[in-house]
Amino acid sequence: MRIPRPRYHLRIGGGSHGAMTGRMMEEIEMVLQKEKPDWVLVYGDTNSTLAGALAAVKLHIPVAHVEAGLRSFNMKMPEEINRILTDRISSLLFCPTPTAVSHLKREGIVRGIHLVGDVMFDAARIYHRAASRLSPAGKRTGRRGHVFCTVHRQENTDHVENLRQILLALQRISKETVVVFAVHPRIKKALRTNPNLKRFLAPPSSKKFRQKSLAKKSPSSHECGLRVVGPQGYLETQRWVMGAAAVLTDSGGLQKEAYFHGVPCITLRNETEWVETLRPGINCLAGSNTQKIVKAWHRLACVRKKPRKPKTRASASERILRKILAHS
Repeated sequence: MRIPRPRYHLRIGGGSHGAMTGRMMEEIEMVLQKEKPDWVLVYGDTNSTLAGALAAVKLHIPVAHVEAGLRSFNMKMPEEINRILTDRISSLLFCPTPTAVSHLKREGIVRGIHLVGDVMFDAARIYHRAASRLSPAGKRTGRRGHVFCTVHRQENTDHVENLRQILLALQRISKETVVVFAVHPRIKKALRTNPNLKRFLAPPSSKKFRQKSLAKKSPSSHECGLRVVGPQGYLETQRWVMGAAAVLTDSGGLQKEAYFHGVPCITLRNETEWVETLRPGINCLAGSNTQKIVKAWHRLACVRKKPRKPKTRASASERILRKILAHS
């Protein structure tokens, strides 16, 4: 992606939310005291987002928040807490959607709000060609194409029953098409803790079912099965999504990327911050229920939307830069 190496690497990973956030604040504070920036720009809703914002405001450095105003209205999500607190202490709030703007206004935040568009759309547009040149990792594997799946949120990885339901759904869908499952480290940890879950990731062994599923198709025209791969890089993920018949994920970012590429998405949550993706019928909420996930797959698998086109020449990134310069 040709991104320069970071000048500072805090090397903070693992541990509880409080421990991580506290260690990040301590390290970021030292960087800010050394660099003395005019602004601190934070993105999204991670622990590092909140840590950077808190470290900055305590040093009286103004904060600009990219992806401000997003809400799932689920306070059990650590990300929701990070979003709300970061928005409260930011001087500039860069919203990706009109819905995000309305959330902030309903919460009484009226100053510093700017509707700028989505920086993730900028990235998808910029790197589309580079991702397309990758070899056929994400090529279509049959008439329907493969299903690309990621699972990483705590409500799915840390609750055995939720994860079991999702893995069972993947197993069932894999009897109809190829399912590519990019396994997050939290999934690996859950499998070590609960070895019984591993059976859901085993390849289908029923030749009888496979022959039945191929009755109307030649083996060369349709494949099925579950393919487990490790965590994928940004370009590799884009390639998998671009060639998919559907995406199954609990990731907010991947929901949007599927939307950008016109690929149906089944969201493994009961709510989403990106409600705009639900309106065209290309994304649906299935939670962690096996029946709902499989039913959604059958309903959305044949849907294909045209990729989204930018409405203006100026990118979200350019608009954000101009707003920051105007306030400096």
